[in-house]
Amino acid sequence: MHWLADFLAAIGVVLNGIPQGIMAMTLGFAVFPTTFSFVFTSAVNGAFGSVAPVSFQAESLALTGNLGETTRERTSIIFGGSLIMAVIGVTGTLTKIVDVLGNSIMAGMMAGVGIMLAKIAVNMARKERVAGLSSIAIAILTYLFTKDLVWTIALSVIGSSLAAVFGIHYRAELPANVVERRFRFLKPILNPRVVRGALSLACLNVGANISYGLITGQMTGIKPNPVNLNLLTGTQAFADMGTSLLGGAPVETIISATASAPEPVIAGVMMMLIMAVILFAGWLPKIGKYVPAASIAGFLLILGAVVIFPENAAAAMQGSDSVIAALTLVVTAIIDPFAGLMTGAVLKFVLPLIGLGV
Repeated sequence: MHWLADFLAAIGVVLNGIPQGIMAMTLGFAVFPTTFSFVFTSAVNGAFGSVAPVSFQAESLALTGNLGETTRERTSIIFGGSLIMAVIGVTGTLTKIVDVLGNSIMAGMMAGVGIMLAKIAVNMARKERVAGLSSIAIAILTYLFTKDLVWTIALSVIGSSLAAVFGIHYRAELPANVVERRFRFLKPILNPRVVRGALSLACLNVGANISYGLITGQMTGIKPNPVNLNLLTGTQAFADMGTSLLGGAPVETIISATASAPEPVIAGVMMMLIMAVILFAGWLPKIGKYVPAASIAGFLLILGAVVIFPENAAAAMQGSDSVIAALTLVVTAIIDPFAGLMTGAVLKFVLPLIGLGV
């Protein structure tokens, strides 16, 4: 009966990914090309026995949507960020970055991202009051009763979408590039927003790959942790690189319940192949017409303010670099993750060289 448990775990993660896939469509990303990312990563994970799958990730989608003004800017941000992460993954420098900066500064950056997500959720609710406020209300109540993010995102997205559809007769006409089932090459562009966004996305992924990747590995119960962070980083980077050139949405490391399945590698591969079928068949855009962008607001608020911020903020305040970590947190929340990490690095290494310190 192992296959049934593997299948159920895979379905649970697919259900978690569908609302975030819908969020990707509302930001102008084409989901059909993202099929490539899921197929590519499932092949790599199957070949190398990796237990850490990828999927749509609300944090990276929200950050990319916030820093890029157009779809082309957003896909260029993803391409630039994936180039940086590919170099980090191939050269094996991911863990070295954390060793140099320290866990406190990295945790401060992640805590700042939590505040960013909460701010994005509030802004969404201001723009689309019916969907946004109902999403937040349902998400808070669901999480209070279940403490489960899968139920939180499912019920808040479904409930707020129903409120919008029946309350204000919501129905979106998705852009042609979002719903079309073909590959369309998008040449990356370069401007200050793209550079800033690519650096910020790479900084976010450095923290997410380490934290989410290792948490997923811990869920297997295998010791030592079976997740190869460099393989995970390289795989995710090359998957995003290919998809971004076709206008597709980014996929990132997630905390995946498939890791707790009897056969975690098989369950993870199964999950990604199911998601690939959903995208390839064009089922997700049909659902997306009835799902407002603000339906994800409640999940983003819970994810940022309740899940990501407290744990990382507590970790950031431990150790000798707590003041630097706190400033990293604030700068990340106000500006972006790249500015936050650069602030932490300058305060930790540059100021002592000129006789100053924090």
